[in-house]
Amino acid sequence: MKDIFLKSITALALLLLAGCNDEFLDRTPIDKITNATYWNTENDLAVYNNSLYNIARNDWKIPIMMGHTEGFDSHFGNIWSIDELSDNMAPREPRHNFFQQIRAGKYNVPSSPDWFGYQGWDFVRAINVGLANYDRAKVSQAVKDKYIAEARLFRGWFYADKVQKYGDVPFVEKELTIDSEELYAARTPRAEAMQKVLEDLNFASQKLPANWGDGNAPGRINRWGALLVKARVCLYEGTFNKYHGAGDSKMWLEEAAKAAAELMDTGPYRLYSTGKPQSDYNAYHRVLDLAGNSEVIYWRKYKTGVINNHVQQYFSYTGGATKSLVEDYLCTDGLPITLSPLYKGDETIESTFENRDPRLRQTILHPEDTGLYKYHLADGRAYPMLEGMPGGGFKTTTGYHIIKHYNADDMIGKAYNTGESPAITLRLGEALLIYAEATAELGTISQADLDKTINKLRDRVGMPHLLLSKVPVDPRYTKDGISPIIAEIRRERRIELFMEGQRYADLIRWKQGKKLEMPAMGVRWNDAAKKRFAGTTMKSGIDPVSGKEYIAVYKGTDYEIPVFDEKKHYLWPIPLNTLAQNPKIKQNPGWE
Repeated sequence: MKDIFLKSITALALLLLAGCNDEFLDRTPIDKITNATYWNTENDLAVYNNSLYNIARNDWKIPIMMGHTEGFDSHFGNIWSIDELSDNMAPREPRHNFFQQIRAGKYNVPSSPDWFGYQGWDFVRAINVGLANYDRAKVSQAVKDKYIAEARLFRGWFYADKVQKYGDVPFVEKELTIDSEELYAARTPRAEAMQKVLEDLNFASQKLPANWGDGNAPGRINRWGALLVKARVCLYEGTFNKYHGAGDSKMWLEEAAKAAAELMDTGPYRLYSTGKPQSDYNAYHRVLDLAGNSEVIYWRKYKTGVINNHVQQYFSYTGGATKSLVEDYLCTDGLPITLSPLYKGDETIESTFENRDPRLRQTILHPEDTGLYKYHLADGRAYPMLEGMPGGGFKTTTGYHIIKHYNADDMIGKAYNTGESPAITLRLGEALLIYAEATAELGTISQADLDKTINKLRDRVGMPHLLLSKVPVDPRYTKDGISPIIAEIRRERRIELFMEGQRYADLIRWKQGKKLEMPAMGVRWNDAAKKRFAGTTMKSGIDPVSGKEYIAVYKGTDYEIPVFDEKKHYLWPIPLNTLAQNPKIKQNPGWE
C-alpha cells in the first residue's frame, strides 16, 4: 500500500511539467527526470498511475473509489456516510448539514463546488497526461495497455459519477492548456458522454490483467473490478433512462447483465461464508485486514503512520438507521412485515428483531449484543441511547445504532485520529444484485437467475429462497409502478448494501425521489419508551402510514418537512463560480 500511494511524487511533478512551452524550459535538464525523459519502462507507467490512486484518495473531491478520506475529514468523506443522503440514515450533527440539506430538498445553488460535487477536474487532467504518454514506453503493447486501461477505468468511472449528478458534462479526452477552447465550451450531452464512458470501461474490462499478483492486497484494480464498475454504471444508466424516459435502456441493461455475469461466472471471487448465518454477513465488514477475502474485489487499507481515518470515533454523526430501513427486513418466513404472521411488531426495540432476517441484527445493535460488540468501547452502559440522554455514551437520533461496521478494537487503546478501519469499495455481492435487477428490468429473469444471485445472498444468512412463482406482493410498494419481483430485488439491494453508498443513487435512478419526502423516524414512542429513554431531547411525531407515534428525527428543525421537486432534484446544481467562468456550461433545469 505504501508503494502505490507514496511512489507517486515524481509522477505528480511531471504533471506540472507537461504543459510547459517556453523555449528555455523545453531544454532537457541533464540532472533531473522530466516529461521528455520519463516514459521508458513499465515501472515508469506503474509509478505514474500510482499518482492517480493517490489523487483519488480525496473521496469528497473524487467520489469514485470511495473509502475513508484521511484524518479527521473522514468523519464525512467516507463511503459509510453516503447513505445519509437517503432514507437509510438520519443525521443531525451540524457538521453533516450538507447531507441533511440534500435529503430534505433544502439545498441551494453553491458558490463553489460542494462535497462529492462539481470538482476533481485535475484528476481528469492527470489521466489525460498519462494517456498522451504511455505509448512512448519501450515495452510491449500488452504492457502499455494495462496502464492505459487503468487510466481509462478511472476516467470513465469519474465521468459516470459526474453524469449521474449533473447530466451533461464537459467530457475532455486530452490534456488542456490555458488556451484550450474546451475550457470555454458547452457541456457534452449526456448520451454522448455516456457512450465515451462505456468505451473507457469496455477497454478497461478487456485490457486490465485478471491478477496484478498482489494477493488481493489493496493495490491495483484488476479486470474483475473493472467489470463490476462497468456493471454498476450500466445498471444506473439503463434504469435511469427507463424510468426518466431519457433514452435507450435496453442496451445499457444488457451490458450491465453481461458484465456482472462474466464476473460471477468466470471470476475468482465467491461470497464470504463460514457457515455461520448469524455472523457471516457483517463479520468481514468488522476486520482491519481484508487481504485474501473471497468476496472483496477492491478495498482501502489504513495503517497508523501511513494513512489514518477517523470514521469509527465519529460515526455518531450519521445519526442512526431509520425506521424505514428497519421495516424493509423480511421475516424469517421470507415475507415482508406487512404480510408475515411471524412479525412481532415494534412496541419494543427487542420485538423488532424477533423472527427477522439475520442481517437486521448484524446491521442494527440489539440491546443484548452490547457486550458482544463491546459497544461503545465496552463502557458498560445500556444501549440503545437517544440524543440528549444523560450520562455520556454513544448517542443516536433514532434509537437504531448501526453496528454493521462497528469495530471497538480499532478504537480501544488507540490515540486520537489513528483509526485503521478499511473500506470495501467493490465486492461480489453487488454483482449478484446487479445481475438480478438488470435481468428483471429486461423481463428475462428466471428462477435459475434468482438462484445464482438473490438466493445465494439469502443462503449466507439462512433465509428462504425468493421464488419466481410465489413473489410476495408488499402493499407498501404497490404504488411504485413496478412488478413485485423488481420490488423484492430492490428491497434485497437496500438490505444487503446498506451503508455501502448506493441507496441515494438508487432512488434517483429509479425516479423514486418522492420517498425522501417521508419523515425520517426512529423507534416506537410509547409509555415504555418514554421511561426507557428518559431525558432525551428528541421529539416524536405521528407516522403517516400507521398512525402510531415514533421518534421524529427532524421535528422542530429546518428539515422537518422535506421536499422533493421532480423538476430539479434529480440533478445537482452547477456552482455559481463555474457559471461565471464559463457561461456556456449553463445551469441545470429548475436551479436557475
